[in-house]
Amino acid sequence: MAKPVHLLIVSHSAQLANGVVEVAGQMAPDVTIRAAGGTADGGIGTSYDLVDDTVAELVETGEVVILTDLGSATLTVESVLEFRDDEPVYFADGPLVEGAVAAAVAAQQGKTAAEVVAAVTEAGASFAVFDGGADELAATGEALEATVAVGDPDGLHARPAALVARLVTDFDAEVTINDTPADSVLSLMSLSVRQGDEVQIKASGPDAEQALAVLVEKLGEGFSKS
Repeated sequence: MAKPVHLLIVSHSAQLANGVVEVAGQMAPDVTIRAAGGTADGGIGTSYDLVDDTVAELVETGEVVILTDLGSATLTVESVLEFRDDEPVYFADGPLVEGAVAAAVAAQQGKTAAEVVAAVTEAGASFAVFDGGADELAATGEALEATVAVGDPDGLHARPAALVARLVTDFDAEVTINDTPADSVLSLMSLSVRQGDEVQIKASGPDAEQALAVLVEKLGEGFSKS
């Protein structure tokens, strides 16, 4: 059985690192996410020892993907990795907050460390306008469609978007919401859908009917009680 992927957030600020951990943790309750922010005396900066000690703890039980906020934090991480080049510890280059969210969802979905790193790298582009949904669905066969008013008080913001993205991975189907890939939490958040807004769901593939039915039910009821 593959080891789980843990995340480490390295920032110049302990408060910032802890905040990112809190946000990402909402998306992935089963993923271990740790912070290594600030210097050893609580100041602004990064601590080699703090990063290395946290990596040593995490690598005991899984693979580790590290995200950083600024260049010197990256240099600190690179120094740590030089001495751990035979261990499953990886640096992911991408936007900190969006990358942490994408990484958390990918890890929650059981992705490999390489796939989690790729999710971070691609996170910045996820807020770009996506216009390939209809074409992708057409390539996999005739798509089923449904329209539903979103019932969750948070619309398709952070937690509901993460739950949708995790939900669709259970089905052998290509699914979009408003022509945006439903398995991408960042893409869903970029739609800025609010409670009461109607969205169009399209699904194709062997499990299209099941996926569509479940999404219509869940989006209509909302995820607040999930």
